[in-house]
Amino acid sequence: MSTEQQRYELIERINNTIEIRQYPKRIVAETTVDADKSDNPRGEAFRIVAAYIFGANKARQKIDMTAPVEIAKPIVKIPMTAPVEIDTANNAVVMRFFMPSNYSKNDLPEPSDPRVKLIELEPMTAAVLVFSGSTGGKAVSTKTAELMAAIRNTNWQVSGTPTAFFYNPPWTLPFLRRNEMAVPVSR
Repeated sequence: MSTEQQRYELIERINNTIEIRQYPKRIVAETTVDADKSDNPRGEAFRIVAAYIFGANKARQKIDMTAPVEIAKPIVKIPMTAPVEIDTANNAVVMRFFMPSNYSKNDLPEPSDPRVKLIELEPMTAAVLVFSGSTGGKAVSTKTAELMAAIRNTNWQVSGTPTAFFYNPPWTLPFLRRNEMAVPVSR
């Protein structure tokens, strides 16, 4: 059995480590958890959105799981100078599950939980760094810095907030995981 993954068009490779990708419009189920009010904000966010796709919606309809799961900070300020500093004043975690591509926003059942929002994301061009290993905060920060450094001397300019894509369940051995750091870019 295979899990549907986000579609994208590969536009360019940079130094064999970074891919510039064009993503089409996508629909996500999203929630935000205040990390100051939760002992496990990632786990809590996952349970909230997972409940929606497992049938905790007004139609009691199950929706296929897709990959990746996206985790981001809702507001991250990226200075135009180096190094990049992430503003952690808003200590929240945003988690998104990408909906299967055969659904339009109108086809999806209405969430029962008001913390789940269905959002249609606009097309996006992103610089993406693929890595394996830890998905913890330190690894994400390190890989974000690596991604930013790799695109600094290219024709691409950062135009949005970095985000993490995780493709595997948490019990997957770290060296077998597929993770990605992505940041919107433009020319």
